[in-house]
Amino acid sequence: MRQTLRAKIIATCDAKIAQKGEGVGLSFYAFFANRNDDPETLMEAAEWWIKTHQLDHFEKAVKVRDMVLKGM
Repeated sequence: MRQTLRAKIIATCDAKIAQKGEGVGLSFYAFFANRNDDPETLMEAAEWWIKTHQLDHFEKAVKVRDMVLKGM
């Protein structure tokens, strides 16, 4: 996964956790605007989330952030 996407995931997870607490869940769509303005990066995130790690639609932001920080 490209570094810019990793940074965006970490920043989004940190913001959601700060706003709603450590129990907050999110989907990979949380990393993008409501319109499909970056389909290549969206597909990269979807592949990482769905194909590579077989995550549920909603996962805890803490779990996702930790996975990215570990380089998974």
